[in-house]
Amino acid sequence: MGERSGNNKGEMNMWVTEEDSTVDWRGRPSNPNKHGGMKAAAFVLGLQAFEIMAIAAVGNNLITYVINEMHFPLSKSANIVTNFVGTIFLLALLGGYLSDSYLGSFWTMLIFGFVELSGFILLSVQAHLPQLKPPKCNVVIDGDNCVEAKGLKALIFFVALYLVALGSGCVKPNMIAHGADQFNIQTNPSHSKKLSTYFNAAYFAFSMGELIALTVLVWIQTHAGMDVGFGLSAAAMAMGLISLVSGTLYYRNKPPQRNIFTPIAQVFVAAILKRKQICPSNSNPQMVNGNQNREPNSSASASHLHSESGNVIHTQRLRFLDKACIKVQDGSNTKESPWRLCTVTQVEQVKILISVIPIFACTIVFNTILAQLQTFSVQQGSAMDTQLTKSFHIPPASLQSIPYIILIFIVPLYDKFFVPFARKLTGHESGISPLQRIGAGLFLATFSMIAAALMEKKRRDSFTDSGKIISIFWITPQFLIFGLSEMLTAVGLIEFFYKQSLKGMQAFLTAITYCSYSFGFYLSSVLVSLVNKITSASSKGGWLSDNDLNKDRLDYFYWLLAVLSFLNFLNYLFWARWHSHNSSPPDTAQNEAVEGRLSDYSLMKLSKDVGDENIP
Repeated sequence: MGERSGNNKGEMNMWVTEEDSTVDWRGRPSNPNKHGGMKAAAFVLGLQAFEIMAIAAVGNNLITYVINEMHFPLSKSANIVTNFVGTIFLLALLGGYLSDSYLGSFWTMLIFGFVELSGFILLSVQAHLPQLKPPKCNVVIDGDNCVEAKGLKALIFFVALYLVALGSGCVKPNMIAHGADQFNIQTNPSHSKKLSTYFNAAYFAFSMGELIALTVLVWIQTHAGMDVGFGLSAAAMAMGLISLVSGTLYYRNKPPQRNIFTPIAQVFVAAILKRKQICPSNSNPQMVNGNQNREPNSSASASHLHSESGNVIHTQRLRFLDKACIKVQDGSNTKESPWRLCTVTQVEQVKILISVIPIFACTIVFNTILAQLQTFSVQQGSAMDTQLTKSFHIPPASLQSIPYIILIFIVPLYDKFFVPFARKLTGHESGISPLQRIGAGLFLATFSMIAAALMEKKRRDSFTDSGKIISIFWITPQFLIFGLSEMLTAVGLIEFFYKQSLKGMQAFLTAITYCSYSFGFYLSSVLVSLVNKITSASSKGGWLSDNDLNKDRLDYFYWLLAVLSFLNFLNYLFWARWHSHNSSPPDTAQNEAVEGRLSDYSLMKLSKDVGDENIP
């Protein structure tokens, strides 16, 4: 490597500079000694903890509010909650797009953080003023006589709710992306391990925020009123924004790339326009990698893949897209339009984007299960004995804090002990690869639904047979198992997507992971409606058609989800193997066992190509 020409080094330095083109808050090039690292990321972790604290206190107890104070029926209330949460995660795409294209992560978080804050304030105002809610009514005793919120009251509620959804949706992907941007894994190898630690720390901050929301804030909502609870959510969000702003002087900021969809669209257009071209043979790796040994004045019919000095290795998957970077030499020096001629790097990035879609899709059913834990499982707890002492009753929504109590201990242990141990065995900087981590989480999710089904049958049978109301702690296992599952799947998915070699699209890729939550919650709404429609034809009534869980068959619904979850896990195994097999070029697939080494291989390959071959 020491024999490379100065020109080759210059090419490499240009590439490194391009990859590390971060700036400080004034727009000047960032200084590695002053900007970035865990110190800067800590301020973003503060925002994450406070933001999840605020949104979790609302989302996890929202079904109680819409039933008891807005007087919506159970099935409609469940759909309101799942649609609200689903919209949050769907809007994450908007936040990722605006960040990567126009605003940057910091300004996107700041602007939409205030939008979210305004939504919390409006919710608190409505919950406080009786004239903005329907007349008080006990839905358990006088359910048929309760007046459902309509007109202006419903409008104010949904405006406030979706201001929160818009703000939270746009903030969420940028918290993860901006925190990860503080680590320069291209030029500082030690930052690769620190990045893995950051992702675990981000989940720890998430767990702490959830724990406080589901214990302290939910308890206050239950005893002091939802208006006070919503007000505390607003205060928590304000604290998060203060934490974000406090780190301004220490951030490495990635400048926006303008419209991130244009290079993607160019690849599809160019590939379609050149669909009749024949891709170079696999037996000629020099042509496949974009290099050529032809003389400058080669024949008019000659064609080759057009390349640039990039950091993405050419692969054989989705070869139709390679036609977008075939340069047709017609004897003239006319430069082809970027809508007809793309670079190898550009094409490979589109391939990456397409190839991760199946991995993303396999987590949708996983998040459908999460939706049940925030809706039906809360109602399940409401039908159980919530008394802990003579004077203290456990709020049903606080059951979701059980896994987070465990996880605030497990996550640090996972990072400090399991990761170094597994790293020695696998050589992977994260201990196990993100794909393996996702798979383990999806496998555990099935057992969460099995536990939920068994416990619901026990609860229902105890009441219908003897009138006995069992303790709320019987449904602890389903929350605990899913908490472990989420720690593996959620962190693995975010790490997997962030580490894909898509320049300038880290926030948008992170947003795609949140879309899995969105589709999962929307699928939950579809499943509830579909199951009700199908099972209502039975003489015994629908599984979820009544507001009374003692008459419904929620346990059947949980068994259905358990089956879907296991089939989804088998589907994931297929796609994970396909992705692993196709993510590396054939000649390096066996030698590059660790994902983190691909970047180093790309640098060495680039230097060799620049020194030995003529790149068009």
